[in-house]
Amino acid sequence: MGGDRLENKTSVSVASWSSLNARMDNRFATAFVIACVLSLISTIYMAASIGTDFWYEYRSPIQENSSDLAKSIWTDFESDEADEKTYNDALFRFNGTVGLWRRCITIPPNAYGYSSPERTESFDATKCMSFTLNEQFMEKFVDPGNHNSGIDLLRTYLWRCQFLLPFVSLGLMCFGAVIGLCACICRSLYPTIATGILHLLAGLCTLGSVSCYVAGIELLHQKLELPENVSGEFGWSFCLACVSAPLQFMASALFIWAAHTNRKEYTLMKAYRVA
Repeated sequence: MGGDRLENKTSVSVASWSSLNARMDNRFATAFVIACVLSLISTIYMAASIGTDFWYEYRSPIQENSSDLAKSIWTDFESDEADEKTYNDALFRFNGTVGLWRRCITIPPNAYGYSSPERTESFDATKCMSFTLNEQFMEKFVDPGNHNSGIDLLRTYLWRCQFLLPFVSLGLMCFGAVIGLCACICRSLYPTIATGILHLLAGLCTLGSVSCYVAGIELLHQKLELPENVSGEFGWSFCLACVSAPLQFMASALFIWAAHTNRKEYTLMKAYRVA
């Protein structure tokens, strides 16, 4: 009788542990799936942010299309030798948008010798120029456009960081995804700790990039004041980067929690079985 009772108790205990283990596995799997979804969304947002030209947008009144000054600004904007002051003047005056890779202005429809009576207040033509690698790493000057004013180290390194950090962030997430895929193939949550750490670092890089961009824009506007009736605001590309950072942090927390808790529960279960 005593042996039967002990055997029944052991069977009940094993069954209860198996049920608890199944519930924990479901909980960890759910956390892992949610983290993967957050990671995918943040990757898409970050990639779209890097590839689009709307980190910052300027709003300016309609310019006189026939003015020689306007035509001169357009010509200088398209020049490969345009300095920081030259292309920023064009951005200020012609509803410019700036991304990490390109700068764009919108030109009135009749700027090229034609006019549209139905759309006299629209801006149709968009002219964009890419930032070359040389421009990305070029020094910024204390007085923009004046090469004799000395190098502004703060703005120089802020610009370089805002350009490099988003790519570092994207690379870390892709590397973390590879590790997560290996974890799925191995049917183990332990490697996801590394995935979580990589996502944490990616979130810090994204946050650093956004912070550098904001600081750089503010310092630029202190050097080059906006003309009268011209306003500026952060665009949707910038907002995508801002949203991507907390998604990366949430994914990181879920990856690390799932891996750490699963390992802890596995250790307790192993100790119980030994006992």
